Formats: sequence, structure tokens, C-alpha cells
Amino acid sequence: MNFKLLRLLPLVFIVILPVRGEAQTEFEYAIGAKDLLQISVFDVPELNITVRVSEDGSINLPLLGKVEVKGLTRFEVEKRIAALLEKNYLKNPQVTVFIKEYLSKKVSVVGAVKNPGNYELIGRQTILEIISTAGGLTSDASDRIIVIRQLEEGNSTSLVIQLEDLVLEGNPKYNIPLLPGDIINIPAVRFMSIYVFGQVKNPGLIKMSKDASATVMRAIAQAGGFTERASRTAVTVTRMEKGKEIKVKVNLRRILTGRENDYPLLDGDVIYVPESIL
Repeated sequence: MNFKLLRLLPLVFIVILPVRGEAQTEFEYAIGAKDLLQISVFDVPELNITVRVSEDGSINLPLLGKVEVKGLTRFEVEKRIAALLEKNYLKNPQVTVFIKEYLSKKVSVVGAVKNPGNYELIGRQTILEIISTAGGLTSDASDRIIVIRQLEEGNSTSLVIQLEDLVLEGNPKYNIPLLPGDIINIPAVRFMSIYVFGQVKNPGLIKMSKDASATVMRAIAQAGGFTERASRTAVTVTRMEKGKEIKVKVNLRRILTGRENDYPLLDGDVIYVPESIL
């Protein structure tokens, strides 16, 4: 099944995702390692600086030296720097902090989206929002999303989300919030070419996904089904194996009555449905 973005997501959880509380605003973003901060002190240009947060969650500032900022909002950083300056250097300093680059809270979107890559996770964002940010799904997107979530102590877990219920039922509980470090993978469907000729309603080339669902009965159904004159007992499947043409006769009547399994197909197979002699 192919989806275009605004048609998105059914979700069947293999693992239940934790849900965060109220949505954060941009100003409640918790600063972390590698974020780039622009710090200004009113009327003291010597203290204006652009600095990147180190891996240990600190920044180095003129006069103050090392200042811990990890986990603080930009307003909290402003207050901390102002308090330190007021303690030893300035009276009532006016400090402004602007986050120029959000690098500590990112998710990765890979696979069948128009613009795969790393995206900043500012506040509370959901799967639908981040896929929309990545340009939406491509036409070859599969019917599932795989979310790889980092756990403590270097462990991770995979979550499989089916792409149907959210759009059809509009149930917001499936539009889960993301966490920093999540990897959202939308696999692409691999297609194969199958040719169906003879007594079917729409003969010709059809495309089928390369999975267990690619069978003779499904191919005939995709070709519109049988005509009134179709024989169901002498269908042939022709394929090339090691440079040789192989023909297999398939009795669809036995498959339809459950006496035989449906016949699996390979890329390039040619199905011929003959006319019944009766």
C-alpha cells in the first residue's frame, strides 16, 4: 500500500511509547550538548559572545569561566549568568540568550520520505509532524514505520507502526510524540514486474510488492479477475531460471477450494490464463 503524506498513519504498537506531558514551547527547550548559544549583555559589548555547549553541558564565558547550562531553558541560563555577573562585576545586568542552533535534540528520518535527514526536535513533536517536516512520504513508501528508540546504557528498542488507523479513524493516540535520538525509518516497497495475459479483464503488466503476498491469485485479482471464459485449471506461469525457460501449470480451482497453496511469484513471471474449452 502506498501513501502520500497527509494520508498517513495507522499504528500498531509492538512496544508502548512513553508520552510526555504538556507541549513545550520553543522557550521551554532544554539546552544540551552541542547547542550554539548567542549571549548578549546590555551595554557591555565585551561580554557578547557566541559559544557552543560542550559535551559536559557547560559553556565558557569571559569573566565567569565555566558555567553549567545543560537542562536549563534559555531564560534560566539568562538568570544564571545575570546572577553570576551581579555577584562580582555588574549591577543589575541585562542578559539575553538566543539559541542559534538546536543540535542536542535531534531525530533522524530515513527511508521513503522526500527529504531524509536529521531534524531538530523543538518542544513536543509527533511522528506526523516530523514526517511532514521531512517533505512527506514518497510514492513507494511501505505500509509501516519503524521507530528505533535509544534507551539507557546504550540499549535501544524497535517499534513497528502500521500506516492506516490514524488517517482512517483519526485517533490522535497513535500520533506518538518523539524523543531525542529517535530514528524514524519508513522502508520503501520493492516492486517486481508481473505480466498477466489471456482471460483476465485487464491483461498486461502489473506491479507487485516483493513479499509473500505476490501470488498467482493476487496477480489475477490485480489484473481485474477472470473473464467468463477463463479456465481455472490450466493456468501457466512462465519464468526464466539460469537462462532456461520454465513453465509451471497451476490449478487455481484447487487453490480456490483450499486443496493447494497459492503459487508464489518471482520478478518477471508471465501468467497466462487460457480459455475454457467448455
